[in-house]
Amino acid sequence: MAENKKRMKLFGTDGIRGKANQKPMTGEIAFEVGRAAAYVLKKKHGRNSILIGKDTRLSGYMLESALTSGICSMGVNVELVGPLPTPGIAFVTRSLRVDAGVVISASHNPYDDNGIKFFSADGFKLPDSTEAQIERSMFSKTLEKIRPEGAGIGKAHRIDDASGRYIEYVKSTFPKGMTMEGLKIVVDCSNGSAYKITPAVLSELGAKVIAINDRPDGININKNCGATHTEMLQMAVLEYGADIGIAHDGDADRTLLCDEKGEIIDGDKIMAICALDMKKEGVLKGKTVVATVMSNIGFELFLKKSGITVVRTKVGDRYVVEEMVKRGCNLGGEQSGHIIFLDHNTTGDGPITALQVLSVMCRTEKSLSELASFIPIYPQVLVNVPVKKVKDIKDFKEITSFIKKAEHKLSKGRILVRPSGTEPKIRVMIEGNDMDQITTMADDIAGVIKKHIP
Repeated sequence: MAENKKRMKLFGTDGIRGKANQKPMTGEIAFEVGRAAAYVLKKKHGRNSILIGKDTRLSGYMLESALTSGICSMGVNVELVGPLPTPGIAFVTRSLRVDAGVVISASHNPYDDNGIKFFSADGFKLPDSTEAQIERSMFSKTLEKIRPEGAGIGKAHRIDDASGRYIEYVKSTFPKGMTMEGLKIVVDCSNGSAYKITPAVLSELGAKVIAINDRPDGININKNCGATHTEMLQMAVLEYGADIGIAHDGDADRTLLCDEKGEIIDGDKIMAICALDMKKEGVLKGKTVVATVMSNIGFELFLKKSGITVVRTKVGDRYVVEEMVKRGCNLGGEQSGHIIFLDHNTTGDGPITALQVLSVMCRTEKSLSELASFIPIYPQVLVNVPVKKVKDIKDFKEITSFIKKAEHKLSKGRILVRPSGTEPKIRVMIEGNDMDQITTMADDIAGVIKKHIP
């Protein structure tokens, strides 16, 4: 990419993301990303290798080919695993000891979006500094001087057993000697990358599995299903009389659950259930859970009464993981269902999350509704305000002034207004005791944002 071309900001809180076949998610840019990543991540000696996996989006073929071409053009080999959950790619990256892993996915976004995110050799998402280095390399002339020839060009190889490797690993995180026999489980695969994985794991552990939205066609991923649209799962749990429902998003790095009564159990309650069990079993490191600013205040107060500290980070599972590593914690996550069990995987892992909750149900012989009933949650409203371009609200005095006035009116609770890191939206979140009050406040703040930020 020529240096005189207008430089654009590519990496957000979760890699590069956008409308497929439009900047920045074009084949041309993916090719350049591949070249730059190969250059930055390449070791000094020996033949290097980068693994590429994807979800089930139609545009994945285009981006996979472009990335492969770019990486191989720098003399680095490519290992292709095809459709595989993001956590599976993190695991296989470590397992195969390649130099990096690439995920082609836009997670919970609609099918016509796509994204590119990277894992380092140890399975953790690349730090901001490394992503910035890749971005700088794309817009410099350095790569033009590096053109391997002949035997120096990289080659691509397809790995056929990646799914099997990941399935066996996920099963290994379920306690030995414990079985799911007698459990009936509905799994909403969101027509995404876990459409074979989670049903296979649960079936092989003894459960009776009803899989829905498990027939991806390239354009139905996340369409009115999965972790962002749980209505179908809730109805199926009640219809089949299931003990639990599991909902993934498109790349299965997140999971929401549905209890036997059809009620959704979000990430906060999942973390609380697991935190209490881990503390009881003596394996919750530091008696601490790492969450984000979006987690409900009721969740934090409940864990505090149980002798567990909650540490908060900014939104994004990568920041949760960074704080977990820094503090030596082994449980953290987001209200949205990205739950990280650092003893098992280096990123949010939907299938493993489901298994950890199921193990608590089996160990305690309690239903999911019983386990979740003790966790108080403050009423919370979340309004997403679409904008053409995300801007910092601190630059708009009219908005900040309006928010301050609203905070004075809110007797007990909190207001959080922040830009999305994955979509062109500004998110308005309010918690409080009075649902009518916080709903009106959220709508009013959203109206002011719409007026000043087109």
